[in-house]
Amino acid sequence: MYRLSTRQVLLIAVISGLFAAGTVTLVDRINGRLQSSEAAFSETVPTGITDPSTATNEQNNIEVYRTLSPGVVFIHSTSYARDFFGYVEEQEGSGSGSILDQEGNILTNYHVIEGAQQLSVSMGGKKDYPAEVVGGDPDTDLAVIRLKEKPAGQLTVIPLGDSEKLVVGQKVLAIGNPFGLDRTLTTGVISGLQRPIRARNNRLIEGAIQTDASINPGNSGGPLLDSHGRMIGINSQILSPSGSSAGVGFAVPAGIAKRVVPQILRYGSVRRPKLGISTRDVAAIKSQVDLPVSDGVLVIQVARGSGAAAAGLRGMQATETGDYELGDIIVGIDNDKVGNSDDLFRVLDTRQIGETVQVQIWRNGRRMSVPVRLMESR
Repeated sequence: MYRLSTRQVLLIAVISGLFAAGTVTLVDRINGRLQSSEAAFSETVPTGITDPSTATNEQNNIEVYRTLSPGVVFIHSTSYARDFFGYVEEQEGSGSGSILDQEGNILTNYHVIEGAQQLSVSMGGKKDYPAEVVGGDPDTDLAVIRLKEKPAGQLTVIPLGDSEKLVVGQKVLAIGNPFGLDRTLTTGVISGLQRPIRARNNRLIEGAIQTDASINPGNSGGPLLDSHGRMIGINSQILSPSGSSAGVGFAVPAGIAKRVVPQILRYGSVRRPKLGISTRDVAAIKSQVDLPVSDGVLVIQVARGSGAAAAGLRGMQATETGDYELGDIIVGIDNDKVGNSDDLFRVLDTRQIGETVQVQIWRNGRRMSVPVRLMESR
């Protein structure tokens, strides 16, 4: 039985807080089999673009921009917050988005609309159109908003391409609204694939596309297109000490959007299987606490009514002497190793809601397996 003093518990809390606060915001590939629903986006190759193999690079740039730019919108968000003295302050933000269908659904980044109380969309003219949030998924930094009022005529829909067949060196084009400059085109190549980046909630996004096409503040949520005019990624982040483009940008793969967007449209969120626990990585606290393993996740708390509670998983508990007993340490699920929280999320994303998994834990100095039925997370 491993016991913790009150001082050690406080150290764990401080270390965990510093770890979360100090993590660089970077984007999570969901390998999981999310609940399916009918896709609401187009995969039809746009007309008006000459076969890139027979066109000049300049001609291709012009045709892709001319054909798809009307489907890229400028999103303006407004929120209100009270300051220290009680005065209400207006806070504004902006980003880009891609029209998904004729219903006026628009795909963007979650961080573009997070906390927004008012949304408006510009489609290239002087008029702004009011919009509302349909839903979002902070784990993948994706969200969908919808026009409350649509302009006359057909909307230009941005089709989704196949992000599973991309290769480094392939040409890409980004359309967005950097620094508020309406519908700007930048071009480049795919610089890398399967890049691990993080959403703002610290969830890992492993399959991000790296590109040297200039991406700046305001480009977030806009499309990263291939030379055929298909959206193969959603521009989300840059790696830059100055805050401006340094030729290292990241986009969430279209494959993630294909899995996430139908659920957002149907439920307003993404439903994932969960154990029903809060955890801390062993690696973050092992220097302060004597633990039986060097990797894994320590169970801090077990939610009432969860699969973990029904299975008897244990969190940290206070003793009569005022110390604390360690909770279970998860080191694996079925045949998959769990070395940290990223591993835990990754494994769970490959499972189904209602499925029973064998959770490998350390408890009281010995390893054991506990069957846990996964429940729904929203």
